Amino acid sequence: MIQDIDLSNLPKHVAVIMDGNGRWAKKQGALRIFGHHHGIKAVRETVEACVELGIGYLTLYTFSTENWNRPKAEVDGIMSLLVKTIGEEIPDLHKNNVKLKCIGDLSQLPAKAKKEMEDGVEKTKNNTGMVLNLALSYSGKWDILQAVKKIAAQYKTEEINLDDINEKLFDSHLATSPDPDVDLLIRTGGDHRISNYLLWQSAYAELLFMDDIFWPEFRKNHLFDAIKTYQQRERRFGKTGEQVKDKK
Repeated sequence: MIQDIDLSNLPKHVAVIMDGNGRWAKKQGALRIFGHHHGIKAVRETVEACVELGIGYLTLYTFSTENWNRPKAEVDGIMSLLVKTIGEEIPDLHKNNVKLKCIGDLSQLPAKAKKEMEDGVEKTKNNTGMVLNLALSYSGKWDILQAVKKIAAQYKTEEINLDDINEKLFDSHLATSPDPDVDLLIRTGGDHRISNYLLWQSAYAELLFMDDIFWPEFRKNHLFDAIKTYQQRERRFGKTGEQVKDKK
């Protein structure tokens, strides 16, 4: 229940690996794309739950660079679903004052999907509430490499020197910039790995693997439970437990 959550101790940035759509569909005796369709309700409830709590940033692993290797029919179905869903969800994003962003290699997207994403970002750019990042054609390795290339280009043109290259500069070139690092990373579906997702940004994230929940089954109460679990953990960031307690 939301009443059990300490609103003074919320994660600033929640990231989700929305796993298990295909396996959930298979259990229903349906095609994998059926699971992706039913996962939309889970996305909507997650966004609404984060807005209700006052969480500032939510990043959803929508489609990875590796997902392009899936069967063409499934990829085409996901892209068509993406186009349809973005258009339908814009009014609710506006109602909740949510700013939509897309992170990833958008050059890989079909033209129609790319345009729909760009239109959605443009339409919500002036919203001042939660930032919703859709990680689309995204991977953590891609993100790090594109940041390195940008920094190398700046060094080559002598905009910066070696002494300027630090964590703050690197952060500023990541796709998520200027968002804060991830505090809580949730994965549904039972697998215990982060699958090339927000590798730099999740360096000190609390990881929560929900073994018994496929993404189409995820609802607000699951997000609230995840936040409560997060609040029970001691975040030390390399310090001892005693140091953290003393600081409090």
